[in-house]
Amino acid sequence: MKKTGAWLVRFALEQIGTRFTFGIPGVHNTELYDELHASRQIRPWLVTHEGAGAFMADGMSRTSTLTGTLMLVPAAGLTHAASGIGEAFLDGIPMLVISGGVRTDTQYHYQLHDLDAQALMAPLCKATFRITRHAEIVEVIYKAFDLAHAGEPGPVYVEVPVNLQLDEGDIHHLPPYKAPAAARLDRHGILKAAELLKHARKPGIFLGWGAVGAADHAIAIAEQLMAPVATTLQGLSAFPGDHPLFAGMSFGPHAVPSAQVMQECDVLLAVGTRFGEIATGSYGMPVPRQLIHIDINPNVFHANYPATVTIQGDSRQVMKVLHEQLGHMEVGARQDGFRVRERIAAGRSQLIQSWLEHDSQGRVSPYLLFKAIEQRLDADAYIVTDDGNHTFLTAELLTIRKPRHFISPTDFNCMGYAVPAALGVKLAHPQSTVLAIVGDGAFNMTCMELLTASQQGLGVIVVIFADGELAQIAQAQASPYRRTTCTQLPGIDREALAKALGTAYVAIAEHASMDAALDQAIEQARAGRPVLVDVRIDYSKPTCFTQGVMKTSLKRMQRRTQVRLVSRSLWRKLAQRVGSSAE
Repeated sequence: MKKTGAWLVRFALEQIGTRFTFGIPGVHNTELYDELHASRQIRPWLVTHEGAGAFMADGMSRTSTLTGTLMLVPAAGLTHAASGIGEAFLDGIPMLVISGGVRTDTQYHYQLHDLDAQALMAPLCKATFRITRHAEIVEVIYKAFDLAHAGEPGPVYVEVPVNLQLDEGDIHHLPPYKAPAAARLDRHGILKAAELLKHARKPGIFLGWGAVGAADHAIAIAEQLMAPVATTLQGLSAFPGDHPLFAGMSFGPHAVPSAQVMQECDVLLAVGTRFGEIATGSYGMPVPRQLIHIDINPNVFHANYPATVTIQGDSRQVMKVLHEQLGHMEVGARQDGFRVRERIAAGRSQLIQSWLEHDSQGRVSPYLLFKAIEQRLDADAYIVTDDGNHTFLTAELLTIRKPRHFISPTDFNCMGYAVPAALGVKLAHPQSTVLAIVGDGAFNMTCMELLTASQQGLGVIVVIFADGELAQIAQAQASPYRRTTCTQLPGIDREALAKALGTAYVAIAEHASMDAALDQAIEQARAGRPVLVDVRIDYSKPTCFTQGVMKTSLKRMQRRTQVRLVSRSLWRKLAQRVGSSAE
């Protein structure tokens, strides 16, 4: 039979279960879009910018069994989407990236979009493919899909030249998609880990994004060992935030008071984490010598912290068997188990009290806002954050109860993520509340994607933490420099912007208006209308994470640099006080 390349792409995508693609049509992929239009299963989604499309695909992949798929033009479409693809790559998120390509059947040079897309995408993807003939299209897309999910997930790129899309080619077989077999487990390593945990006096558990699929087993093991549990930022949803053994995000000098109990652990069970910079508070985490490290990617073992036992494998499968092994041993409830829970509870109370005592000076307290949000959302609500000061406020103050119900850009750390990612989440979960929390700087980057939300009736709630500056960096500048440079934002009439985008708008300028504004936002969102909640936030109280990371980073600097920064800060502080006295 004879089929066009575009038809074969559509067939392969339907076979692997694709339901949405994100992108913008152009001269090198119009045939692909025409085929998608004819599909009863796949809906091509028009975005305002390919970078936002990549964030949508990312949000869909992080929170569902669907694989976020991009349908792009080459060159500019790929470079626009590169930030979102890079975020997925460093954060371990599966994504299928498909683009058109320049003609391969011409002798002419300097074609439109004539760029080495394979070289461009290679550092951002697990693998790249360029189709050379019709017969390999289906096979390559199946392979790309499998690679995107194999081992540590990530994006995979497929380039389909435009002449192959348009022309028919001979096809002798259209194979159905068949998922690969599951990998074998390292049962010997699991047994060694169980023995180590059995004899631990004060075991602890540290969960990353790779553990979100094993939350039920993590709960069971924590309760069996009476072990406190901390998570990475990305893995915040891997353990219920309201569980009495949940200590908080990370541990060490950058963590909340309830996580101090983790610093006494003599054996640490770490699951699905690479011990990266954000996860460890700029490598300030005091990891014990006895470390059990479970991860799908063997390259992460011993990279930053040496491990006593390493187990390569899918966290859900490994944790299931580990739980069974511990069940066969006489572990029992440890004598200090209740003391662990009491210390965690005391640490939580200490954090809350510090916020209640803080003077927000007429602005909205993040703590009170988060408590008001929690009262109105059920456990099935999805929380999406961007990159900024609000990210760590959310991690420290908002309770996340279910796996995959909190997502955030982490290792690529890309601003502009939250608004489009929330749209991708809402597409995957149309019946659930989706709430994005974003700083005003990050909001400015991708706010136009709310036009897409308005046109398509996606009732997402976007809560803007507005303080008029790039707060996370401004705070980092203020301490050593006593001044800020290029972190002050220009003013914008967000109410007028919301009207232009067809978005509902509510403002929270003080605590008195908070309850009514949130109720109105939820009501509008349930009616299928996106909502901007413009909050005049108080950022004057630094997060535990920010304070701890700054101290850790300063300690690692050269002595002369330390003295220069500290003395400069003290001098400017003194000058400021003298100036104030003179006034």
